Amino acid sequence: MRLALLGGTGDIGEGLALRWAYDTNHEILIGSRDPEKARTKAEEYETELSSRGVDRDVKGFENAMAADRADVIVLSVPAYHAADTVEAVADRLDDGDVLVTPATGMRRDDDGFHYHRPNAGSVTELVADAAPEDVAVVGAFHNLAAGRLANLDAELGVDTLLVGEDEDALDTVELLAESIEGLRALRAGGLANAPEIEALTPLLVNVGQHTEGLHDLGVRFQ
Repeated sequence: MRLALLGGTGDIGEGLALRWAYDTNHEILIGSRDPEKARTKAEEYETELSSRGVDRDVKGFENAMAADRADVIVLSVPAYHAADTVEAVADRLDDGDVLVTPATGMRRDDDGFHYHRPNAGSVTELVADAAPEDVAVVGAFHNLAAGRLANLDAELGVDTLLVGEDEDALDTVELLAESIEGLRALRAGGLANAPEIEALTPLLVNVGQHTEGLHDLGVRFQ
């Protein structure tokens, strides 16, 4: 399967790219608005993997070109760029493609981080509104600590919650999530439930900032 990480030069994109390249045989495509930046970052990922004895070919492209070549497209961009990124690549998305969004809206003040809910209800629903009708949208990977994800020496042992309306797309993302060692996927219903999941992210950031030793914490449901 070909996986494109649009904005794959950023923190969450780096973590997912490295984990999928390390733990699976899926083809990894890194997307960016700047194709040269994407290619440079892809080479950095290859170097990191090679240092661990894993010989993988990671390719870098401009976002639309990466989306055009992929079966699953992950919007690993900040929340405020999510809808614009979908619109920029919409004509490269095909019927049957799966669009995955891990973004969550946050704002910060003197007290810490807080959930910033968009008018659509959630960033996941915002992405779904921007996506072509024949492209399924799944919300996933919202609450993962990017630094922990990108550190291949770190054990994960955490859960990711999935929301979506298309069962086949949910099946695909569940398999992809659980192909990462130490990551378990749990279903949390339809897209209307995304706000509750996205709102966990600022909570985790605040706990991590105020609790020694929990900087890159995650969630495990038992």
